[in-house]
Amino acid sequence: MKPSSAPHAASLYGRNGQRKYLTSHERLRFIAAAQASPRKDLGALCLVLAYSGCRISEALAMTENAINTEDGTIAVQSLKKRGAFIVREIPVPDDVLARLMTLTPVDARLWPFSRGHAWQLVKAVMRQANILPGLQSTPKGLRHGFGVHAIRSGIPITLVQRWLGHASLSTTAIYTQVLGQDEREIASRMW
Repeated sequence: MKPSSAPHAASLYGRNGQRKYLTSHERLRFIAAAQASPRKDLGALCLVLAYSGCRISEALAMTENAINTEDGTIAVQSLKKRGAFIVREIPVPDDVLARLMTLTPVDARLWPFSRGHAWQLVKAVMRQANILPGLQSTPKGLRHGFGVHAIRSGIPITLVQRWLGHASLSTTAIYTQVLGQDEREIASRMW
């Protein structure tokens, strides 16, 4: 996929053509590494990022009140829209909710990490998962990987938009541009 030539166009590729998202195989390796992490707090943070697509700052702002085990969701406050109080509920697997319930909040927050420290810890889990360094091996790469995975899994784009907290559907639509296995199989008919 060729990067857009528009100066500020949203793209899943950097200027040099490198992708900014985790592939499905990388995402699965990351989830396995997070589940195996000896630090339950770090493992839980990584799983929240992988399964919700939230921004790292949004995850770090979560409190124990954000966990809704009855509905199977976490409530994430959007921090991108400064001044607005916008919360989105995102469904996550039951085992992620169970892990979150084992955390001991610090000053009401689930994680005591600074954004920079959390970023480094997540990158360390990426290395443990054998994800090569690059634009994709970042917390933002997890967010993009979530969007791609959701679209490939047949989730309606409007739900993906809501879960990611995008104001515009055109922002979410970038995830439809990634070549999936189904598209490759259709293309293989020409070979």
